[in-house]
Amino acid sequence: MKIKTALPMQDTGSQTKGALTRAAILDVSLELASGKGLEGLTIGSIAERMHMSKSGIFAHFGSREELQVEVVREYFRRFETSIFQPALQAPRGLPRLQRMLDLWMQSRIRELNSGCMFIAGAVEFDDCPGAVRDELVNSVQIWRTALSRAIGQAIEIGDLRKQCKPDLMLFQIYSVVLGLHHDVRFLKQPASIKLAQQSIQKIIDENRTPQ
Repeated sequence: MKIKTALPMQDTGSQTKGALTRAAILDVSLELASGKGLEGLTIGSIAERMHMSKSGIFAHFGSREELQVEVVREYFRRFETSIFQPALQAPRGLPRLQRMLDLWMQSRIRELNSGCMFIAGAVEFDDCPGAVRDELVNSVQIWRTALSRAIGQAIEIGDLRKQCKPDLMLFQIYSVVLGLHHDVRFLKQPASIKLAQQSIQKIIDENRTPQ
């Protein structure tokens, strides 16, 4: 009679340690990318910060490009957790759209000293085809689609005028946020924060259904 032998049990402790190390590498990578950009992210700089060997970093991420892609994904996961998911708790229509924009602006203001990965990444990878650019574009498009859907719902409910054009409104709002990044980060004009907030509110008010 042939006795079946049990399969070797997986070392859950090693798995947990590996997951924690990977998460720690992503944390450090996000911090470095915030200051130096995704292109400034090197395996050597991460290994130095983590007190690990380069081969140790490669054990968790097979290449620099793979690491950059995972950094973008992690940034977007945190973006969703801090902005998109809380905004969904607000009622559909203008309250939800307003909440999305308020949280987004708060996040942009917090990141003015370090820089927004989506905006900075667009400059770094605008003409650099590849997996990193694709991941950046995908993340930005998901957020823009969510904003456009929120605008459309506000029109359907009647909070915004029927004549309101979602594509135009989205373009105007996004342009204000890009202008905020440019004026504060590049021109060092902190007064632009208030101007940006006023501009977005004006866009909403101009499209609001008269009471």
